[in-house]
Amino acid sequence: MTQAEKTYGKVYLIGAGPGAVDLITVRGARILAQADVVLHDALVTADMLALCPEAEKISVGKRSGQRSTAQIAINQLLIDCAEKYKLIVRLKGGDPMLFGRADEELHALESHGIEVEIIPGITTAFAAAAATQQPLTKRGVARSIAFFTSATAPNQPNELTLPDCDTLIQYMGGREAIVTAQKLLEQGRSPALPVVIVENCSLENQRILRMTLHDLEQGLGDCEGPVLVMIGEAMAERSTSKIN
Repeated sequence: MTQAEKTYGKVYLIGAGPGAVDLITVRGARILAQADVVLHDALVTADMLALCPEAEKISVGKRSGQRSTAQIAINQLLIDCAEKYKLIVRLKGGDPMLFGRADEELHALESHGIEVEIIPGITTAFAAAAATQQPLTKRGVARSIAFFTSATAPNQPNELTLPDCDTLIQYMGGREAIVTAQKLLEQGRSPALPVVIVENCSLENQRILRMTLHDLEQGLGDCEGPVLVMIGEAMAERSTSKIN
């Protein structure tokens, strides 16, 4: 049988959201429950996978400092599953279209004529803003936001380039915290610039740390879960005093 004659199932790239099972979208949960097979990231929780009890579950996750499934192997596995199953879910933490390597998976699936649908998820930055009650924009203070990560593609330079925005959101920023702070200080940012750290966002073991850019330069110590670093004047702790 030629590739043109093959029949494939449909692949859904679904955003699981920041971690808490009830922060996946209604559509995402509905499709997940119908899945025949689910290829999921390492950070997808057991509670989330309980939403698809009948599906075959395949872990293809990447975690910092640990051996992970190469992206090219994930791409091929998606194609293989599309040949075997009718409804295939690629379940990603956060949103598939932000630091989720969706472009590579889309190219692989489209090259085989496999139908793909993307179901967005709540990205961690928005969940962290909600958890800390810290708006990422603030009238008169912050009108621009940049999401960035230190992770690079293979054979690409590891040099960290920082965007020029009012509010900076660094994904997977735990290990790179010191370098990030140093570069911002070199740019002339104030050592007193507010910083908010959210570890294990939306989960029961969520931890919120408030500090300054000077503190960030000293590192984050014993953070173990995924870390989001939020930097900027908008991160200044809000006054809770009531207006009479």
